[in-house]
Amino acid sequence: MKNQTIAKSRKELELKLKAALSDKIQMLSKELQHVLLDDLVTAFENRLNVLNRTQTNIQFSIELTECVKLETI
Repeated sequence: MKNQTIAKSRKELELKLKAALSDKIQMLSKELQHVLLDDLVTAFENRLNVLNRTQTNIQFSIELTECVKLETI
């Protein structure tokens, strides 16, 4: 079920990118358009994953720092 949801949202993102970039990528073959859009979706997902992990680590560091400050007072 989760894989279907991921595939659906991935396809939706690809369709949105295709619509947004249609005038820029129309000179490419359909196959190359698909490859490019797939690469862009993958890059976008990877960047989101990195940013989410970074944000989680920052929040954890802030919480840990606050705990340490409380203990040293």
